Formats: sequence, C-alpha cells, structure tokens
Amino acid sequence: MNEPIIVDTGAAFAATGIKPGTLRVWLHRGHLTRHGRDRAGRDLVDLTEVQARLAAKAA
Repeated sequence: MNEPIIVDTGAAFAATGIKPGTLRVWLHRGHLTRHGRDRAGRDLVDLTEVQARLAAKAA
C-alpha cells in the first residue's frame, strides 16, 4: 500500500485538475476519506486516493 499524501483540496486541484467543489461533493458522498482540516478550514484529502478515484472513473 502506498503512503498517504495528505493535501488540502486546493493542492489536490493543482495536482489532478479536479475542482475543490467536486472533491467536497465526493467527501460528502463518502467516495473519499476526510483527513481533517487545515488551519484555513480546507478539507484534507489523500492525494493517492483522489488519483485512484479519478482513474476508476476514467475506466
């Protein structure tokens, strides 16, 4: 298993192109795991989990 890369939704957007609003919807629906929030209140997600979800949607 890969080590989790915990980033905020803005950094996940920069790495994958998935909009932060879409990531928040995925979190709300349970498609992604929330790993807390940063000091600015942004949700923290595992970048490898986001990439895996993106790959699954593309297949």
